[in-house]
Amino acid sequence: MTIKSLGNPFSDKTDLRHGADCGCDTCLTGHGHDKTHKEPTAMSSEEMMERAVESAVVRSVFGQNDIARRSFMGMLGGTSVAAALASVFPVKQAVANILDDLGPPEKTDLNIGFVPITCATPIIMAQPLGFYERYGLNAQVIKTAGWAVARDKSLSGEYDASHMLTPMPLAMTMGAGSVAEPYIMPAVENINGQAIVLSNELLDKRDPSQWKGFTFGVPFEYSMHNFLLRYYVAEFGLDPDVDIQIRVVPPPEMVANLRAGNLDGYLSPDPFNQRAVYEGIGFIHILTKEIWEGHPCCAFAAPLSFATELPNTYGALLKSIIDATQYASNHENRKEISAAIAPTNYLNQPVTVIEQVLTGTYADGLGAVQRVPDRIDFDPFPWQSMGVWILTQMKRWGYIEGDVDYKGVAEQVYLASDARKVMTDLGYEAPSDNYKSHMIMGKTFDPAQPEAYVDSFAIKAGD
Repeated sequence: MTIKSLGNPFSDKTDLRHGADCGCDTCLTGHGHDKTHKEPTAMSSEEMMERAVESAVVRSVFGQNDIARRSFMGMLGGTSVAAALASVFPVKQAVANILDDLGPPEKTDLNIGFVPITCATPIIMAQPLGFYERYGLNAQVIKTAGWAVARDKSLSGEYDASHMLTPMPLAMTMGAGSVAEPYIMPAVENINGQAIVLSNELLDKRDPSQWKGFTFGVPFEYSMHNFLLRYYVAEFGLDPDVDIQIRVVPPPEMVANLRAGNLDGYLSPDPFNQRAVYEGIGFIHILTKEIWEGHPCCAFAAPLSFATELPNTYGALLKSIIDATQYASNHENRKEISAAIAPTNYLNQPVTVIEQVLTGTYADGLGAVQRVPDRIDFDPFPWQSMGVWILTQMKRWGYIEGDVDYKGVAEQVYLASDARKVMTDLGYEAPSDNYKSHMIMGKTFDPAQPEAYVDSFAIKAGD
């Protein structure tokens, strides 16, 4: 599978008013695009940044008169014009400097969407604790009912940036489940922080091989929750598409559906795992850190255009998020943060529930108090190997088909270099590599062999 690129500003066959993925009548009939062009392969994030900067420069020369631009390119040739542009405007240097020597934000009033879960802690707490203000931003964080709404409001431009699940920007960039739109994910919000909860009616069904016929909730199809649940039950010999039912349920509705008997269990973000225990209707079967220690869950994501059109704003916002994430990673700050994000306009949860999640000292619903300090943790670095793993699971379960450029897509979306630069600038330690192997339920994932990894599973879609 390939990803359609941004429109080439030096081509007289491309209408920059529309774009490479446009499906309007003009483009479909060939008047705005070259009908004979070959499908482009996935661009790296740096290549897409360069294309976006080139487009911005060319647009500034020709304004809204795209017919004049295309006529000019047709007469002189795109290669000649590109060479002339490069001689007077250092495009590559402009791309390299997007996060260097940032000036004042071009736009200070921002709308940032979030779904009310503890995974969104850095994005939420950055408002009451002043992290956005520290970097010159007046950011409003807006509570959002669920992930489909967050995706649609981001695509429509209602949100400048958004709290997203780590698979979402990959899927959105590839056009899986939505229109294709280049997205970037320069920071992870949290690692770990999820659990499988079962109804108290199932205390004698702790063995997953006994779960045939059960109904489970996950917050979104393109979520780590869905992929971790599928991975987990498949390791116990169950086909998640045949032996159990998986329903998409917005996180705030998980507990009510468990109480009503609509769900036997769920793999959900907190605080709704702990809330089920607090309400006396469910117990924590397993923390997802026991499935994959250090797995990513949620992230800060935005359209690629946000970074290229508002580089100073993008840089200030990324600094705010990474600074807040590092603050949240300090366990000494967790009680303060719990109180800051508990109010109605944020998580709307009892402080004691949030504290149990963030501090890792919690009742498990089975009569014991557990002490797991890293039940949830916060690490902003977007390992591209994690993106490759997510893509393997999308391929394994039929969410994407055909040939997948695992490395190319992961590098296009997960902007490890941006995170590394900002972390270093803020005085935090950042990994020097973008890839590493991961251990999931005792099995090593090698990001250099993704297709072999998919093929290694006995249970997958279509089998």
